[in-house]
Amino acid sequence: MRFSLFLLTLLVLAFPASAQSVALDLGGDGSVSMRTVQLFLMVTVLSLAPGLAVMLTCFPFIVTVLSILRQAIGVQQAPPNMLIVSLALFLTWFVMEPTLQAAWQSGISPMIEGTLSVQDAIPNTIEPFRGFMQSRVNHDTLVTLADARGIVVEQQQPPLNMLVPAFMLTEVQRGFEVGFLIFLPFLVIDLVIAAILMSMGMMMVPPAVVALPFKLAFFVLADGWALLAGALIRSYEL
Repeated sequence: MRFSLFLLTLLVLAFPASAQSVALDLGGDGSVSMRTVQLFLMVTVLSLAPGLAVMLTCFPFIVTVLSILRQAIGVQQAPPNMLIVSLALFLTWFVMEPTLQAAWQSGISPMIEGTLSVQDAIPNTIEPFRGFMQSRVNHDTLVTLADARGIVVEQQQPPLNMLVPAFMLTEVQRGFEVGFLIFLPFLVIDLVIAAILMSMGMMMVPPAVVALPFKLAFFVLADGWALLAGALIRSYEL
């Protein structure tokens, strides 16, 4: 819901005031103003915004990594889910800004100005997202989905109904791969603390409780949040 409101604000601010007086001829005696079309598009995008954020962007990868990081540290509710999702959302915005700008300039802006029809604007808007997804998708995953349908997929132009799930599966897989690497140093700390407690005969003391402050100190001293955010962003440099 917060993402939808934020996206709606951006769309309202982005629409030029000069487009209010433009009218579209529907043929016959009817016409509809460009403002009506804009409102219809805003409502449509508003309803689809959460799904689009998950399907067409790097949000699945980033939120998966951040969630695994929280599990690795051993704190279940810190940071809370809302903060994890908000951080992933704004990192997604940061990464996807060139793609969003390209989609706006090639499709949405010409449509609002009346220089491009809706039928031509939709493919132009989708094309930057297609390029972004194709640069990240695992071809083996794409082939697996194509085999499940019994078709031969072209690597250069796979259909969207196949490219989108393949991209999402690839992002989740890479999120788990990065999460595994993040988990290792915290697992080492847990093992060291458990071995020390066993050697001291403190078998009744939960190792996770004792290891938690050491893991937090390790993560803070290493400037973990900044390092992780920088690594996630650099992984999308094409």
